Amino acid sequence: MRMLRVPLSLGVLLALVGAPPAQGCAAPQALVSGMLQRLEGSVLEDARPNPSVLLALNLAGASSRHVQKLLLQQLKEEAVERAQKDMASGEVALLVLALLSSCQDPQQVQALGLSVDLLHVLQQATDEELANMEVEGVPKTTLYNVGLDALSLCLAGVGGYQEASVELAKELLSPSSPLSVDTRAMAALALVCTYGRTDLHDVRDLLQEALSTVTNGFLDEQEERGGLIGNIYSMGLAMQALESAGRFYAPRQWDCSQALSVVAEHHFQLPTAIAQLLPALVGRTYLEAGSLDCSSITRASRSLQPRWPHPQVRLLLMGWALRARGAAPSMPLSLAAAPITVQFSIINKLQGKHFSFSTAVQVPAGSTLLEVLEAAAEEDPTVYSFQTEQTSWGTMVVSIHGLAGNAADRTYWRFLSGSDALQEGVALYKPQDGEHIQAVFSTY
Repeated sequence: MRMLRVPLSLGVLLALVGAPPAQGCAAPQALVSGMLQRLEGSVLEDARPNPSVLLALNLAGASSRHVQKLLLQQLKEEAVERAQKDMASGEVALLVLALLSSCQDPQQVQALGLSVDLLHVLQQATDEELANMEVEGVPKTTLYNVGLDALSLCLAGVGGYQEASVELAKELLSPSSPLSVDTRAMAALALVCTYGRTDLHDVRDLLQEALSTVTNGFLDEQEERGGLIGNIYSMGLAMQALESAGRFYAPRQWDCSQALSVVAEHHFQLPTAIAQLLPALVGRTYLEAGSLDCSSITRASRSLQPRWPHPQVRLLLMGWALRARGAAPSMPLSLAAAPITVQFSIINKLQGKHFSFSTAVQVPAGSTLLEVLEAAAEEDPTVYSFQTEQTSWGTMVVSIHGLAGNAADRTYWRFLSGSDALQEGVALYKPQDGEHIQAVFSTY
């Protein structure tokens, strides 16, 4: 039997929790337009369709209806081909959000002569995540995915989102469970939705405590670090969480302008990073995915009014726009071609036969870390050979020296500069002369 889908808007949710709608944290139009153009271009460039991109385009108001239709059709084809085979629960959840934001029924996805009920698939996958948590203390994949699952099921009005939200709240309040900003932010979005739907007082009390803890923690970190919450790629979801959960950190106020000034300093390139940030820049969140007026989606971006919340943001955005158009001043050819030396180490003290190797690699200035890895592998393939996979976050190194990360073991290759984890992927990060990059086989 099919369950009734009842999408909730952010306004309805806030009415249910007894709070007025939050005032939008809207960024200047120049920044929004540049990111919209980058996302629209990525639809034609990327081999695999990205549901985060469609969700962001719908929330922010894409200018090209053709791009939205093309991406929607690609995602439907992806859904009927893969959803019941090899998709993680979080991937299915993102598809549901993308479809809801396009006014499509995720219970009846049709393409290529096939059909699939994504909500049924998502409920089963969420049940598997929770069952694994009960037996082993960790989900089948990640808590981030569980947050996505709970949010999508809640917005669709079906399934066991309340049980998932309770487990998320317990993890958020556990002192022995340090969670990333991304995970906490996604969980907070799910908890806001569930709080607005549940009538159980003990559940509401638990969710309220968890939401207060998370959001006040974000505000504390932003104050201490001059606007930054986590790293630059965490800002999008953190801003969405603060945008939607004002009731839970009141009477404190969120300095949205400070957060905007931080993100304006960075030139975002990865479509997924832009897609997480863009809704927050127009004062929206994933909680609104199920209640958009699809007839007016393409007009939304034209109605956004420029705002300049920080005096220095104007200059920062001028630089961002120049870089986005490729107009940033270029380095002299002689400097661009000058070689640099990067120390590169690979370390495994976790699994099988332990090893530690290090080499000095010479590459042209401006080379990416991926090019450093390629140079090391060319010099000594028996030691430094590696394999990559393309993900929604760009190129991911999955194996080095014949040792591959494994989801079942929760292992992966972690890249550090000195003792600090890199904030960008190997295809974007550009090491400096004399920098020491370490690839360390780790667990998550």
